[in-house]
Amino acid sequence: MGNRGMEDLIPLINKLQDAFSSIGQSCNLDLPQIAVVGGQSAGKSSVLENFVGRLYLKSGLIVVSTFPIPVFSVEYAEFLHCKGRKFVDFEEVRMEIEAETDRLTGSNKGISPIPINLRVYSPNVLNLTLIDLPGMTKVAVGDQPPDIEHQIRDMLLQFITKESCLILAVTPANMDLANSDALKIAKEVDPQGLRTIGVITKLDLMDEGTDARDILENKLLPLRRGYIGVVNRSQKDIDGKKDIRAALAAERKFFLSHPAYRHLAERMGTPHLQKSLNQQLTNHIRDTLPGLRSKLQSQLLSLEKEVEEYKNFRPDDPARKTKALLQMVQQFGVDFEKCIEGSGDQVDTSNLSGGAKINRIFHERFPFELVKMEFDEKELRKEISYAIKNIHGVRTGLFTPDLAFEAIVKKQVIKLKDPCLKCVDLVVTELVTLIRKCSEKLDSYPRLREETERIVTTHIRERDSKTKDQVLLLIDIELSYINTNHEDFIGFANAQQRTAANVIRRGWLTINISIMKGGSKDYWFVLTAESLSWYKDEEEKEKKYMLPLDNLKLRDVEKGFMSSKHVFAIFNTEQRNVYKDLRQIELACDTQEDVDSWKASFLRAGVYPEKDQVHKSDRNSSGDTVSMDPQLERQVETIRNLVDSYIGIVNKSIRDLMPKTIMHLMINNTKDFIHSELLAYLYSAGDQGSLMEESAEQAQRRDEMLRMYHALKEALVIIGDISTTTVSTPVPPPVDDTWIVKDSSPPPASRPPTATTAPPIRPPAVRGPTPGPPPPLNLSPAFGAPPVPSRPGPPSAYVGDANPAMPLIPSRPARVPPALPPGIPR
Repeated sequence: MGNRGMEDLIPLINKLQDAFSSIGQSCNLDLPQIAVVGGQSAGKSSVLENFVGRLYLKSGLIVVSTFPIPVFSVEYAEFLHCKGRKFVDFEEVRMEIEAETDRLTGSNKGISPIPINLRVYSPNVLNLTLIDLPGMTKVAVGDQPPDIEHQIRDMLLQFITKESCLILAVTPANMDLANSDALKIAKEVDPQGLRTIGVITKLDLMDEGTDARDILENKLLPLRRGYIGVVNRSQKDIDGKKDIRAALAAERKFFLSHPAYRHLAERMGTPHLQKSLNQQLTNHIRDTLPGLRSKLQSQLLSLEKEVEEYKNFRPDDPARKTKALLQMVQQFGVDFEKCIEGSGDQVDTSNLSGGAKINRIFHERFPFELVKMEFDEKELRKEISYAIKNIHGVRTGLFTPDLAFEAIVKKQVIKLKDPCLKCVDLVVTELVTLIRKCSEKLDSYPRLREETERIVTTHIRERDSKTKDQVLLLIDIELSYINTNHEDFIGFANAQQRTAANVIRRGWLTINISIMKGGSKDYWFVLTAESLSWYKDEEEKEKKYMLPLDNLKLRDVEKGFMSSKHVFAIFNTEQRNVYKDLRQIELACDTQEDVDSWKASFLRAGVYPEKDQVHKSDRNSSGDTVSMDPQLERQVETIRNLVDSYIGIVNKSIRDLMPKTIMHLMINNTKDFIHSELLAYLYSAGDQGSLMEESAEQAQRRDEMLRMYHALKEALVIIGDISTTTVSTPVPPPVDDTWIVKDSSPPPASRPPTATTAPPIRPPAVRGPTPGPPPPLNLSPAFGAPPVPSRPGPPSAYVGDANPAMPLIPSRPARVPPALPPGIPR
C-alpha cells in the first residue's frame, strides 16, 4: 500500500477536492470505474455490497458512485431518478432499487440497458464508481428476449472495454473454472491481465473434502493479479438481514480456521479485496498528479503578476485612487496613439482598424468618391454650348470665350464639397470607434470610462466642425482664382490641337462577326475626335482599319442567348456600309459599365445614340437646343478639354491637402488633447472618489482571483504531500506459465475421439469426489502439479509432457526443483 494507507489518503484527496470546489472547479483525477462481471448466481452483488459496506444492492445494471463528504456529515444516498431526495435509511435504498428494477424490466426477469444510478455520500470513501453488471446467461427465461446472451454481452462490453475500468471477474468456487464466462470475457478485453482481478466466491459451499487451494494459489488458470477468495452472506443471512460487519467477521474466521486456506488468510477476504482495489486507486492517483501539478503551476504563474497588485489592495485608499487615475489616463493616451501611429503590440490580423483604416479612407475611399463624380457627358457638353452661346449673345463668336471655361470649372469645383465633407465624416466615425476600443481597459471603473468617452468624443465633435470649415475654405480658395498659368494646364492652343487629333479613349473591344465571315475577334481600339481605328494589339503598329466618324450613330443591341458579353453597335445614318459589306459594326464588352463608358467616349467624339435624334428633333421644334454648327462643336470640344485639364489639377491638389488638413486639425489635435488636457477635464467633471469607484464585477473578479491563487497554492502543497507520503506498487509481472505444456491439438468438438485421447476427468479440487477409477497417477501437491482439467483442449487444461506415440495422460513433471515455477511449495 505504501508509506500511507488509503484511509489516510482519503482526507488529503478530500482537502484537494475542497480546494478546487472553492474556486468553482473540479479536481479531475479521472478515477477508474470498477465493473463486477460474472455469471448468474455468482455472488456479484454480495461482493459489491461487502466492499461498499452497505446492504442495498440487487443484481442488475446498477451504477454506484461514491463521493466523500466532511467527516461530521451523515451518510446518505441519492438516486438519479429521484433528484433532491436523500436516503438515510439504506433499507429504503434497497427497496427503491427493487422498485425501479421492476419499473424498468417488469417483474418476470426482464432486462433493460438503462442503468440505475445511485450516489452514496460518505466520509470514508474516495470518488469512485462501482458497476454491478447483469449476470451472464445462456438461456432466456421469463420475459427475457431470445437473444438475451448477446444483449447482456453487448451491455458488458460497453463498460469493461474502457481502459480506465477495473474488472472483478467473479466465479463461484463450486463451478469449473474453465467454464467461467467472467474470465473468458475479461481475457478478450484485457489480454495482458493488467486490470483484471479474479474473485472466487462461495468457498463455504464446496463439497466436503474439496477445496479451491490450487485456484487461489494461481496454479490452475494463472492470472497476472491472481485470485482473491471471499465468503458472502448466505440467503438465510440475507433474509435475516445479517449485518455486514458480522458477515466480514465470519468471513475472517472461515479463512483462519480452514486447513486449506489458513496459510492464505492474509491474502483472502473482502478487506484484502478492498486493499487491492485501493492500491489501484493509489497508483492511478499518483500517475495523474504530475500532469495535474504542471497544470496548476502554469495557472499559478499566470496569476502571479495580477495578484501581486491585489495582495496589499485597499479599495478606499485615496493615494491608490489618484495613482490609478493617472495610470489609466496615461495608458489610454498611449493606446490611442499606438492605434493611430501603428504598433507591433497585439496586431489585429483579421480586420483593419485605427490608423490603417484612416489611411485607407485618405488614399482609397476619398479618391474613389472623387472618381464617382463622373460627369454626365451629354449634360456637360450641353452646358458648355449654352455658356458659349450666352457669352456671344447676338453676335457670332469667332473665338472660344474663356469666360465659358471659368463658369464651367467653378460649377465642377463646387461639386467637390460633398466628397470632401464625407471624408471628414468617415474619419470622425473611425475616431469615435477607436476611443471606445481604447477605453475598454477602463472597464474596472465604469464612471471613469463614461466620463473619458464623453469628454474625448465631445472634443472630436468640436474639431469636426472646425475641420469642415477649413475644408470648405479650401474649396472657396480654389474658386476664388482660376490659375490658367499652372504648369500642368494645357492652355487654349493645346486644347484646340487636341480637338482635331485628340485621343479620347483606348482599349480592347470585340467585333462581333458571323462565323461564316471569320467569327468574333478582339482588337485594340483608338477613338479620336475624327476617327475610330483598331489595331492587332496595344502596340498600335499594325492598323487593321480606320473608320471616319462622319454620319455615325450608336444603337443598343440585345445580348445574345449564348453570349456573356454586352453589345452595342455603330451604324451610318445614310444607310451606307460601315465596314466592308456590313451596315453596322457590333462591339462587345465584358460588363455593362464598360459599354456605358465607351458610349460616353463616343459622345465626346460627337457620335450620339440613335434615340437622341427623336429628342433632338423635338427640341429643335421648340427652338431650345444646341446647334450642330461645326464651329460651335469645335469650341465645345476645346472648352471640354480645358475643363478636363484644370479639374485634374484641382483634384490632385485636393487629394493632397485633405489628409493633411484632417491630420492637423483633428487627429493630431485630439492626441495632444488626451495627453495634456484630459486629466484636467476629468478632475473638473466630478469627485475623484465617485469617479474611481470600482464596478461590482471588478471587485468580484479580484476576490475570485485571490481565492483562486490561495486555493492553487494549497492544492500544490497537498499534491506534494500525497506524492511524498505514498508509493506506487508496480504492476505484477506476466504469469510465468512456461513450465506448463499446453495441448496444441484442436479442441475435442472439432475432432472425433481416438484411442490417444484421455477421457475427461472431473477435477477433484472443484466438484468433490467422483465415482469411478482414480486417476492413473497420484499428483502429489508436493510437486506442484495442477489437477487434471475437466475438458482437454481449452487454455485451462494442463497436462504433462506429451509424447505423440503415447496416450495423453497426466504425468509427473520431467524436471525436479529448482526448475519448478516460483511460488509453488516444494
